Amino acid sequence: MSEDYGNDIITISDEEGNEFELELLDDIEFSGEEYKVFLPVGIGEEDPDYGFVILKIMEEDGEVLFGSVDDDDELNAVYEFYMEKLFLEEGEAEETEE
Repeated sequence: MSEDYGNDIITISDEEGNEFELELLDDIEFSGEEYKVFLPVGIGEEDPDYGFVILKIMEEDGEVLFGSVDDDDELNAVYEFYMEKLFLEEGEAEETEE
């Protein structure tokens, strides 16, 4: 993600044609797969739909696609991995400030 040009925002559509804007937070690799972590744009933290959106990077016919992670165990493992990464980065930032 390039901080020089602002936030990376994408628009995705679900199976019903509803469009959602998502802000890219991070790219992660876990168990040999690539994922992107997003937050929804334009909704508050009190909204039940607010929270991390984790999409798996897939390739189909040479085209890169975002796919939902339908396996709960996989989704939970990726989420836990990302949270550990966040806390590690936060701890490193605090150490450099001291």
